[in-house]
Amino acid sequence: GKWTAEVPGRGGNTATNTFVFKVDGAKLTGTVDGGRGGAVEIADGKVDGDSISFNMVRNFGGQDVKISFKGKVSGSEIKFTRTIEGMDNAPAPTEFTAKKAN
Repeated sequence: GKWTAEVPGRGGNTATNTFVFKVDGAKLTGTVDGGRGGAVEIADGKVDGDSISFNMVRNFGGQDVKISFKGKVSGSEIKFTRTIEGMDNAPAPTEFTAKKAN
């Protein structure tokens, strides 16, 4: 399904991210569209009960950065924690909530 979230970014700004998920048993696939650069395929997606996790890789200034998402599904919301790895001055893990889109 399709989910949207206001994700905190640099300097206190938020960006609308659209998550499109496809669940096949315990496997999660799909895309994340965060604006710049368009939609990015998710990797290593897993579903375990009400928990989901996946990674994506973005390139910032020639540097590949791995972004990990872990979420807990509750009805029409997913509470996520996002962790950025492999980036100088990476922000601390960030929490946000995605809501099911109609």
